[in-house]
Amino acid sequence: MNDDKNKEQLTDHEYDGIREYDNPLPNWWLMTFWATVMFGAIYWLHYTSGSGPTLKEELAVAMAEIERQHANAPKSEYTEEQLTDKMKTVDLKAAGSLFQGKCAACHGENLQGIIGPNLTDEYWLHGKGSRKDIVGVIKAGVLEKGMPSWESLLKEDEVLSLAAYIISKQDSHPTNGKAPQGEKVR
Repeated sequence: MNDDKNKEQLTDHEYDGIREYDNPLPNWWLMTFWATVMFGAIYWLHYTSGSGPTLKEELAVAMAEIERQHANAPKSEYTEEQLTDKMKTVDLKAAGSLFQGKCAACHGENLQGIIGPNLTDEYWLHGKGSRKDIVGVIKAGVLEKGMPSWESLLKEDEVLSLAAYIISKQDSHPTNGKAPQGEKVR
């Protein structure tokens, strides 16, 4: 009797002496499949009918929020002289470790420039290479170039430490330095 049941389940497909059984898919699998198909159809209708935001619209909303937060962020403006005094007390070894952790991926371990520009030469893309300009770029970032704003991620003394470290490496001429970019400032 068991052989009769097996014969009923066999299909007429045969390949290399192997016969195929007609086993239905499990119900849990079918329900998952149809739920996925329905979700995909609803998702497609939502975004193609215009009722859902496009990726560009979502990006515009996110960028507007970032700009709003940046505009409302507390500003601490220092003069060049104040920055010079504050940077005299910076532990450059700790600042170097901070640079390695936050900035080296783009600017290189020796500030020679990889994705980001070379920070040791006399050419600057943003500002004139002054302490105030460097602190400003670290805080605000350069979003169009891919550099994030570090103002909300780093403490004020960490920003000043990074700026002091960058300034301490001026004219260090690391090997494999990236070609000059921007305006010559010195």
